[in-house]
Amino acid sequence: MSRFDSTQDDLDTFDQYEALFDPMKTDRQARRRRKPKAKHTPKKTQGDLLTEIAAETGVESGGFETTYHPSKYEAGWLLQSLRTFYDQKLISDVLALVKGGKEASVYRCQAHPVTGLDFVAAKVYRPRMFRSLSNDAMYREGRQVLTDSGAAVKETDHRTMRAIGKKSGFGQQVAHTSWLMHEFTAMQQLQQAGAAVPQPIAASSNAILMDYIGDESIAAPILADVCLRRDEAAPLFNDVLRNIALMLDFDMIHGDLSAYNILYWDGAITLIDFPQVSHLRSNSRARFILERDVTRVCDYFAAQGYERDPRAITHDLWTRYVQVRQQDQDADLSRMLPEEGEED
Repeated sequence: MSRFDSTQDDLDTFDQYEALFDPMKTDRQARRRRKPKAKHTPKKTQGDLLTEIAAETGVESGGFETTYHPSKYEAGWLLQSLRTFYDQKLISDVLALVKGGKEASVYRCQAHPVTGLDFVAAKVYRPRMFRSLSNDAMYREGRQVLTDSGAAVKETDHRTMRAIGKKSGFGQQVAHTSWLMHEFTAMQQLQQAGAAVPQPIAASSNAILMDYIGDESIAAPILADVCLRRDEAAPLFNDVLRNIALMLDFDMIHGDLSAYNILYWDGAITLIDFPQVSHLRSNSRARFILERDVTRVCDYFAAQGYERDPRAITHDLWTRYVQVRQQDQDADLSRMLPEEGEED
């Protein structure tokens, strides 16, 4: 059984949390099928159910105890999501919550001694009901659907494609895995190419393990929380622009780049959060997405006293990486074709 197949058990567990907080869902047919009971039996309170699930998770923890104390609703999905890394001897403890978000939370973990690292960061995606991917269609356009190994699902796999379109349970599982693996594989490619991104270490069905930026007392702050010295702004802006250009070399656009997705540590920047990475030449809204990224970066640096024109920068990037590249490809194709009157 592959890890991709085994994720259904995890998602079924996550659905328990969804049921706790949204028991009626939004399915009208389901509501019509709901008949009044002849006798009313008092239901367990939300707190009672959460306690039960947290207790069940503790029984199955197999020694995976954490210094960090998650809340009741958080404990189940957190420990299940990170259990793979614990079993693989990549982490030995969860020490602190670094960042909580609507789609994922990041935790500082104690690295297992065999890794040779002190700390690692675990990005754990939230259960379905806590994630907000309603606008993901714009980013998914032109992207392949990925399995948990990073391989593309074949277009001839009609069952999988149909399940995604219908948003069935299996389809949501596949879409979730693909969303996570696009982030992981993008980080792999960019880190190997010399981009300023955390080094990805491993991926599980619901989490990504990567380099931790910071020290034992504090995680690297986001750039939005940093007031730069005057002499820092220009070189750091140029470094962000270098990373944007490097992504374009791989036909990637970050998709959600801003001072909130850039870390600052020891005078250097690190780009994070890549699930929305978009395809440069197969996404019909690629230029809009690129210009939005560039504009948000320029807005931050303008507030730091270093102003640049986002439209001019976007135009230059688009010309170099789309128009000129297309012209070069057309020229190469033209040279390969026989000239008029020339025999095959």
